[in-house]
Amino acid sequence: MASGDAEMAVFGEAAPYLRKSEKERIAAQNKPFDAKTSVFVVHAKESYVKGKIESKDAGKVTVKTEGGETLTVKEDQIFSMNPPKYDKIEDMAMMTHLHEPAVLYNLKERYAAWMIYTYSGLFCVTVNPYKWLPVYNPEVVLAYRGKKRQEAPPHIFSISDNAYQFMLTDRENQSILITGESGAGKTVNTKRVIQYFATIAASGEKKKEEKSSGKMQGTLEDQIISANPLLEAFGNAKTVRNDNSSRFGKFIRIHFGATGKLASADIETYLLEKSRVTFQLKAERSYHIFYQIMSNKKPELIEMLLITTNPFDFPFVSQGEITVPSIDDKEELMATDSAIDILGFTADEKTAIYKLTGAVMHYGNLKFKQKPREEQAEPEGTEVADKAAYLMGLNSADMLKALCYPRVKVGNEYVTKGQTAQQVHNAVGALAKALYERMFLWMVVRINEQLDTKQPRQYFIGVLDIAGFEIFDFNSFEQLCINFTNEKLQQFFNHHMFVLEQEEYKKEVIEWTFIDFGMDLAACIELIEKPMGIFSILEEECMFPKATDTSFKNKLYDQHLGKSSNFQKPKPTKGKVEAHFSLVHYAGTVDYNITGWLEKNKDPLNETVIGLYQKSSVKTLALLFANYGGADAGWFFEFHVFPDVQLAKKNQRRQKKKKSLLFIFNLAEASGGAGKKGAKKKGSSFQTVSALFRVQ
Repeated sequence: MASGDAEMAVFGEAAPYLRKSEKERIAAQNKPFDAKTSVFVVHAKESYVKGKIESKDAGKVTVKTEGGETLTVKEDQIFSMNPPKYDKIEDMAMMTHLHEPAVLYNLKERYAAWMIYTYSGLFCVTVNPYKWLPVYNPEVVLAYRGKKRQEAPPHIFSISDNAYQFMLTDRENQSILITGESGAGKTVNTKRVIQYFATIAASGEKKKEEKSSGKMQGTLEDQIISANPLLEAFGNAKTVRNDNSSRFGKFIRIHFGATGKLASADIETYLLEKSRVTFQLKAERSYHIFYQIMSNKKPELIEMLLITTNPFDFPFVSQGEITVPSIDDKEELMATDSAIDILGFTADEKTAIYKLTGAVMHYGNLKFKQKPREEQAEPEGTEVADKAAYLMGLNSADMLKALCYPRVKVGNEYVTKGQTAQQVHNAVGALAKALYERMFLWMVVRINEQLDTKQPRQYFIGVLDIAGFEIFDFNSFEQLCINFTNEKLQQFFNHHMFVLEQEEYKKEVIEWTFIDFGMDLAACIELIEKPMGIFSILEEECMFPKATDTSFKNKLYDQHLGKSSNFQKPKPTKGKVEAHFSLVHYAGTVDYNITGWLEKNKDPLNETVIGLYQKSSVKTLALLFANYGGADAGWFFEFHVFPDVQLAKKNQRRQKKKKSLLFIFNLAEASGGAGKKGAKKKGSSFQTVSALFRVQ
């Protein structure tokens, strides 16, 4: 057995998925190759193909492709090929010729051989295999333990282990940024990073002190890993491109003690896509939890929630698909259920989580009709309202009255305001979304309380997993928010990584034309977030009672069409949903449809119903709305718990001299600062979704 193969033996059955055998590598390196004629050539269908130069004449080159085509192209459309010794190379920064086709083919050929991880200088590139490979087995975790990056094949575990080693040797917090388009595999890799830290830095301590209260379940490692199934059940869904797409962003901090043992963890979440609670596109599905409950794996839940096992009985959750081939809802329900227990939720809290989820489903069945000759709605029967009210610990008649005849404050007194059937319908949707979102955020806070062990902690490693860039046939407000986040992050990433890289070149006196990689994205970012940008026009329109989608669209066109090259009029395509404007993003041009954006951005709630929630006999529901103060968004800041803001500030002062990972501190500072300001505010000002989102 060759020495390289012996080294790979420790990886067990994962070895062939990480590095090919010595024999295969030698065979590949001895392929015939002519450096002068072997090239990649630009191709209309394939982007680039391999070929051989046949002739050159007056700036034109004739190439015969591997597929037998003869192409004549300009000289700048051919790219030199690397010698065979670079085939399937593990770090693409080592290539002699580093250009797009070389990178593309290297990734493609490694992928075809099931090697999904490849380095490119500072980055690790992952290509989603859409199936489980044995590359995360326990022996693989052990094999990466304590190895320098160049000593083992590329892997997310190597990135994780290096972050851990740097943290201990440099005594600095670290960050792992996981980014990519929708469906690329970000969430799975985030889970693997956490699995790695939970395994190698296990605290080894069972939490004994809480045994007596009945609250304690499992070690800290178990709990960190269990946070995932719970957040995924309530925050992930099937989209057009991805069966298990995170519809929220998350930043997970894993804290370690001075010796590197796991000390605690906390999670911050961003922008849960709450519109999915009441609306799904044809090929999509709502949040997994609804279908898990209806899978009937726990029949007692069906009984408790007064529901059926047929999603089509509930319009809120059946506008798209109701099953996902790659997901077993029965099995997932058991994972969610046990995660709730491991994370130390009380029996009452657990019941409340299920009841409120059931209530959201019943909300979609509430029907109202217009009274003849009046602008006034009345309920069509009370059966559904009785079920929803029972689950929420409310009086059914009070709830219906509050929906149809809300009391609003005019000056110093309250008056009763009539509602049309459409207005009541909108109010029910807004309440369902607010209830679901608050419950999700409350779960995150409860998980953080459980993961905060009070053990001394010295450092943290942060893992940022955001919702991926997406382009669908129909792109709305949520897609703009998600794509804007990616644009900002990409700008930070480019600036931080490439600027540092270029400073290295300068130190080594390498001849190099300095490039500002952040500028590529600045125009698009400014168009969205600067004064008189898309968000600011949207926020302004939300202040005007008479504003409509059309007035919003006209303002956008007046302000930006023809003045910003990133803002374009979409080309109408037959069979495609109507679009109102196109944005040229870093990762592609996206057509947006602005229908309903003003409503989505304001997201107003019926305060009379909120008043009932605050007095609910279901303690959890009363808690969720306890500090509602008119502007729903203001609540978010008060409710978040950031126990480590002081720690972050102390670290920041200590490390001012070093330019490392400012990003983490910015996140911690932004969060902490917002938390304090929000507490004073008590949600008094009117806050739109987009304004809140920019602060986040």
